Amino acid sequence: MADPWEAPMTLAQLQNAIRATYHERDAARGVPTTFVWFTEEVGELAKALRQGDPGRIEHELSDVLAWLTTLANLLGVDLEAAAQRFAGGCPKCTESPCCCPGEVGPPG
Repeated sequence: MADPWEAPMTLAQLQNAIRATYHERDAARGVPTTFVWFTEEVGELAKALRQGDPGRIEHELSDVLAWLTTLANLLGVDLEAAAQRFAGGCPKCTESPCCCPGEVGPPG
């Protein structure tokens, strides 16, 4: 269990940890197969959401995040830099909360 007094892991720290731990295997697997694994984890998250088990939902969200991070590493994307797109509110209307008409979530 994590130390409750320890600072939370940043996105950059997560990306570095995933790279250090799995990059050799991830690179050998490649982007197409990694994307399949990512989508399988999204499916497992959907199942956990239907079941409504908070512990299982957290577990599956962490798996989805790890596989997303793996894809970012393989594609050379800095997730912290990518996340900056949302730092000032909605990227379309720049408001927080979003005021875009008809929007139901983050822009695609």
